[in-house]
Amino acid sequence: MGAIVSRPASSLATAAIAIAACLICGSAHAADLEPAPVYRPPAPVVAPVPLYNWTGIYLGANGGYAFGQSTPMSLYSSDFSAFNYDTNGWLAGLTAGAQIQSGHTVIGVEADIDWANITGSASGNVYQLGKLVGPATLSSTVNSISTLRTRIGYAADNWLFYVTGGVAVTNEASTLTGGLAGAAVCSAGTCNSPTDLHLGLAAGAGLEYGITPNLSTKAEWIWVGAGAGNTLRENMLRAGLNWRFGM
Repeated sequence: MGAIVSRPASSLATAAIAIAACLICGSAHAADLEPAPVYRPPAPVVAPVPLYNWTGIYLGANGGYAFGQSTPMSLYSSDFSAFNYDTNGWLAGLTAGAQIQSGHTVIGVEADIDWANITGSASGNVYQLGKLVGPATLSSTVNSISTLRTRIGYAADNWLFYVTGGVAVTNEASTLTGGLAGAAVCSAGTCNSPTDLHLGLAAGAGLEYGITPNLSTKAEWIWVGAGAGNTLRENMLRAGLNWRFGM
């Protein structure tokens, strides 16, 4: 049989120490390494919410109430002193316009025609060139009010705050009766104002809210002053609906 070779105990101990040292070094090196990255799925992409767009051409309807004063004596003659009385009534009509939005600014033009029944009357003394000429009864009816205006507004998403101004045309008929009518103003005991159409100014402000991308509702105040010597002054309080065709 072959001889069994025995290794010295010191050689075995040296080998064990070397193996242990390698294990310790490997553990230390592994501890110094960065941890493996953890996979995280990308965050979902959220589409931006589109802002409300006020640009477009629109058609609409409106209606409301008007109140003010009428001073129609100057329609007969500028020699007569003012003869004031209150007027009020309803109005309803159609609207058309176009506007463009840039940032928060909205600029456009708007036209409307309202059929109306705004009436008033009063009786009293009439003065011509400061001299009393007699008693009379004066009445008037506004049959329509039309305006052509610019609109400038500030848009906060689907809210639009605006101011407006332009020209107005009113259809107003005035009737004068009394003892002075035949002698001083016209050839009959009762006479109507010389013309029914009166040019004037319009100005106001309003608020509009976009219900859908095309449909909006509004509330506004429009002041109208029309006629020779500003014979008619009306405050129109109107609400309306507009349908907008985008551009």
